[in-house]
Amino acid sequence: MKRGTFVLLTFVFVILVIFMNGCGAYNNMVNGREEVRKTWQNVETFYQLRIDKIPNLVATVQGQGDFEKSTLEAVINARASATKVTVDPTKLDAASLQQYEQAQGALSSALGRLLVVSENYPNLQTNSAFTELRAEISETENRIQVARSDYNNKAADFNAMIQRFPRNIWAGVFGFSPFPYFQADQGADKAPKVNFNFKDSAK
Repeated sequence: MKRGTFVLLTFVFVILVIFMNGCGAYNNMVNGREEVRKTWQNVETFYQLRIDKIPNLVATVQGQGDFEKSTLEAVINARASATKVTVDPTKLDAASLQQYEQAQGALSSALGRLLVVSENYPNLQTNSAFTELRAEISETENRIQVARSDYNNKAADFNAMIQRFPRNIWAGVFGFSPFPYFQADQGADKAPKVNFNFKDSAK
């Protein structure tokens, strides 16, 4: 085999290896990115489920004529603000996640305050509609925390993947960037600890 031919074949082989490596890296990063986006949709679904339950909760509490007005208004306003903040999963960055988390955190705080104040109204504690809604919201809050944790785990896996060599090179070439994380105990994002089992808290 002539030297020129050998050099040419070697060059073609190297290019082919690089091409195949790039294709594999790209496909893996796409799959990882879609996994993160899928878990993000779960987060939004459970936050929306909580938002959807609040009007019924407010209506039930309003039936208690002397209920603390400022607390009720805080929930209504926080819900209105939370519904205005949406995130495009294809453009999920630290700034948009922080804005979303702050809005949902403010709603968590207002809702937590309402449930605490409701302990002062015995009629509400014996209202079957209120106790059912309280239990549903408690379950939804748990689902939100699980969904947030799942999202953070998937984001961590993806972020680690695109930072490893040589995939970090391909990530830069193809424009893949790391996903932001939900932060715990950060200002308004810190949801109050609410005891949903008022029977136990009354002992």
